[in-house]
Amino acid sequence: MASSSHAGRVEASWRPASADEGFEIVRRRLFEPLVERDQFVARDTVARAFFDFYRTQHQEFPPECRNSEYEKRLKAAYPIHPEIFDRLYGDWSTLVKFQRTRGVLRLMAAVIHSLWEKGDRNPLILPANIAIDDPRVQFELTRYLSDNWVPVIESDVDGPNALPLRLDGEIPNLGRFAACRRVARTIYLGSAPTATAANRGVEDRRVRLGCVMPGESVAVFGDALRRLSTAATYLYHDGARYWYSTQPTVTKIAEDRAEQLTRNPDKVVQELDKRVRADVRKVGDFPRVHALPQSGQDVPDDMDARLVVLGVDHPYTKEPGNAAEAAAKTIFESRGNAPRLFSNTLVFLALDKVRLQDLDDAIRRYLAWKSILDEQDALNLDPHQVKQAETQLTSADGAVAARLPEAYQWLLVPVQTLPQTPVQWQALRLSGQEALAVRASKKLRNDELLVTAFAGTSLRRELDRIPLWRGNHVAIKQLAEDFARYVYLPRLAEPPVLFSAIRDGLGLLTWDKDSFACADDFDEKAGRYRGLRHGQLANLAPDSPTGLLVRPEIAKQQLDFEITPQTGWTTDTQETPSPRRDSEPLQSRGEPPKHGPKRFHGSVTLDPTRVGRDAARIADEIVSHLAGLMGSTVTVTLEIEAEIPTGTPDQVVRTVTENCRTLKFASRGFETE
Repeated sequence: MASSSHAGRVEASWRPASADEGFEIVRRRLFEPLVERDQFVARDTVARAFFDFYRTQHQEFPPECRNSEYEKRLKAAYPIHPEIFDRLYGDWSTLVKFQRTRGVLRLMAAVIHSLWEKGDRNPLILPANIAIDDPRVQFELTRYLSDNWVPVIESDVDGPNALPLRLDGEIPNLGRFAACRRVARTIYLGSAPTATAANRGVEDRRVRLGCVMPGESVAVFGDALRRLSTAATYLYHDGARYWYSTQPTVTKIAEDRAEQLTRNPDKVVQELDKRVRADVRKVGDFPRVHALPQSGQDVPDDMDARLVVLGVDHPYTKEPGNAAEAAAKTIFESRGNAPRLFSNTLVFLALDKVRLQDLDDAIRRYLAWKSILDEQDALNLDPHQVKQAETQLTSADGAVAARLPEAYQWLLVPVQTLPQTPVQWQALRLSGQEALAVRASKKLRNDELLVTAFAGTSLRRELDRIPLWRGNHVAIKQLAEDFARYVYLPRLAEPPVLFSAIRDGLGLLTWDKDSFACADDFDEKAGRYRGLRHGQLANLAPDSPTGLLVRPEIAKQQLDFEITPQTGWTTDTQETPSPRRDSEPLQSRGEPPKHGPKRFHGSVTLDPTRVGRDAARIADEIVSHLAGLMGSTVTVTLEIEAEIPTGTPDQVVRTVTENCRTLKFASRGFETE
């Protein structure tokens, strides 16, 4: 009996201590006992604050934290958080060399001494407060593990060059709480001893339990966990479980490959090209979108409004003459070697130079992860690594999709208030995550820089303001060209917008005051408009109407005369009343109108270094108005005189003579005197 009792006592004395018993062992060995009433009040206040925090946000923490028993555990373990004991007695005690009582005492003695030296004032010691960068603490946490855990700690967990400390320094919202560092410490404590186990890792809810204190935002630590899992070399995760390992993750391979792409930018440009072209399939209010043209030759000279998306070689900055504005001006002014006629149809979308770097980083990360998945067999990836690569690829793809509109945020729009003023470039900042062309068209429409619906009265106002009348009328086709050509006119989405405005104006009951009439054509001999109509009688082809718009006062004269015939009345298309004289009384019935000037001549000296520019401007501003008059004949002759005091070389003589012959010069020649 005595032997039996003795054996029982010996057996009981060797029974390992449990986590709850460890509370008392550590507290008795390392802390003075609580004796004062204020000490018990402080303990109970801290335990209540943590318990209330866990209970009110129970979805963020393990289920047991909402039970009243957990408050008792908080009091029993005070001033150490129970999660530390759960990890040490539950995970670290599985290591062969780790002694449940002595090992915990040695570690906690080092932890408490380190915190005391630093003057730590936290209400509880959480896993996140264990200073793994302290050599004494690090020794206790690595002495039971293989030697290759030290570089893991220095790289991804804690230390002056560790990733968490760097992330906290780069992101103020995380650095304010040292969130990345606290998350990394918690994951290490909960995962290092079980890195090779079947059910390895620590759940995200337990990570938050070991990090967050009352009054802090749980979301901040969630963001830190996400950033660490994306950037760390040795941190793995599978669903909601996270763990460190001594083997680098595929993240390291992805980082190396992304870095290599900085020396091979062609792949990045190709990926951007593909994504931009896919994005601009949604054209918004634009009939068409031109993505990443190489030159103005790639942008047709058509009459519908279009968005031109500039490439990475032409980013926008606020500096005058920046690359985006220079490229836009070149395309705006010319198509290849020929001057562009329909300039009032183009607006430009450019990358922000600063945001371009963020987009480039995102695309390189995406391409890196994509290449890893494409080569998963050659890299001998296990199923978990394949799953991780797939997750990271999805995340990288989403980052590119989000940064594309953030980068393409500058809309460059040519504007001109009056024909006499120069064209100015207006830069509009875009925001939002919609498709590029959709955002751009919405902004232009809201700022009245792109017109998708035009009223007949607005058209009449533009006809009189410039004026756009050619005499007493204007051809509808000519009017469509005017709106596509001249920047001082409203920018119409497409010619049908103009045709709709014409139909709207013709249908007004007050057409004689607010809009216009229309006719099929003008009979020069009879001096009258054929097919003259107005109001509800007007009917135009929906897509491309032909004919003339007629000044309402002239149309009313003809209608009144033909309803009550009187001899001797005619109208002449050469009359060119100015819109400033609309208030003057019309000529009496039966009195023929006065003829305007019938001839025009003019000469001008051109800058020999800018002949193309000046000739194109003369063609737009002078010749087009004269040639647009009904029955007009316009002749333009170019004369060249050159004085060469030193004489002309034979090669230049041959070249100029041959070119003159090819261009069919009527007369030409060099003179010696």
